[in-house]
Amino acid sequence: MQLFYTPDLEPTANFFTFDSNESKHIIKVLRKRIGDQLWITNGSGYLFEANIIGDTIKKCEVEIISSKKTHAKSHKLHMVVAPTKMNDRYEWFLEKATEIGVDEITPIICDRSERKVLKLERMNRVLESAMKQSLQTYLPVLNDPIPLSEFLDKPVTGLQFIAHCEETERHELKRRVAADKDITILIGPEGDFSLQEIARALQKGYAPVAMGKTRLRTETAAIVACTIVASINNG
Repeated sequence: MQLFYTPDLEPTANFFTFDSNESKHIIKVLRKRIGDQLWITNGSGYLFEANIIGDTIKKCEVEIISSKKTHAKSHKLHMVVAPTKMNDRYEWFLEKATEIGVDEITPIICDRSERKVLKLERMNRVLESAMKQSLQTYLPVLNDPIPLSEFLDKPVTGLQFIAHCEETERHELKRRVAADKDITILIGPEGDFSLQEIARALQKGYAPVAMGKTRLRTETAAIVACTIVASINNG
C-alpha cells in the first residue's frame, strides 16, 4: 500500500484533482494510469480509497470510492525539543518521532541553544513523508520556534516532564508515564538546560526525569521518550 497526502481533500468529496507536482509524480514517476487505485489521507484522520479517472502529468484526477475516519489515539504526545546544531539530526528526530507516533512538536530556544533559526517548510515535508511512509492518517503539528521562557507560561494539560542531565533527583520516565494521558516532555539543547531553566520548569509543575543511565544526545533522548510513551500506551 502506498499512501498519498493532500490536506485539501474534504471528507465529503466525490472527486479530486492533484496539483501539478503530485500529478507528475503519480503519472510520470509511478506510472499510474486510468483505473489504478490510490490511497489518500488529508492528514486529519481520513483515509480515502480512490480510482484514477484522468492521467495527464499536469492533472491527475481521481474519483473517491470510499472514505473512513480512523480513530485518534487515547493520548496526545507533545514533544518540546530544542533545535540541534546540525539540521539533519533534528530532521531525523522529526521523521522517527512521526513513525513512532508523536502528535505535536514545538522547537524551543534555550539559554544554551546554538541554533535559533529553523526551515519549517522543509521540516514539514519531513513530517509529511514520514506520515505517508508509516501509513498514518494524522499529520503531527509542527509549531513555530518559541523561547522556553514563553512556552513555560503557556497552559499545559496532562503529565508534564523535563528531561535534564543534572545530578539531582530524577525519576525514570518509564516509571512516571501513565497510559491514556496527554503528555508534554521538554528536551534541551546539546549543552542541556541551564539551572535557571530547570528551576523555572519545576516551578511550573514539570517533573524531572531521566531516559536511562547514559548521557544521550538531544535527538536521541527525544526518540527514547517517544518510544517509552508509545510502549506504555501500546502495551
